[in-house]
Amino acid sequence: MIKNEILKVLIVDDMPQNVELMEAFLAKEPYELLQASNGKEALRKVKAEDPDIVLLDVMMPEMDGFEVCEILKNDGETQFTPVLMLTALSELNDRIKGIEVGADDFLTKPINGIELRTRVKSLLRVKCLHDRLMAEKNAL
Repeated sequence: MIKNEILKVLIVDDMPQNVELMEAFLAKEPYELLQASNGKEALRKVKAEDPDIVLLDVMMPEMDGFEVCEILKNDGETQFTPVLMLTALSELNDRIKGIEVGADDFLTKPINGIELRTRVKSLLRVKCLHDRLMAEKNAL
């Protein structure tokens, strides 16, 4: 990351009101907010926009969040992009499945704005450190 670069946050949810809510929670932060309404669109946006973090709803038609996360984490270009899974599911098996496909963190709906901002900041801090290390390694 270049200092003062605006970080991109991709919000993926098939319910427009959920996207609007997360955008409202993150509006005060200096992020460029992107959105996708399904898994396939999310994968296209990731390739086109290279977001710094993906906020990914689990339950979507056609391609669920678990499938999208697994594709992102198995791709060398996007494997280190943090994925924060957003789910109404609170079962332990669902969280285990999310971890198995590479999710970096989870939030259970209904989303708490303060918790969302805090977790996004935390994951972005780690991503920025990783990016800086990779840039230094490549410069050697």
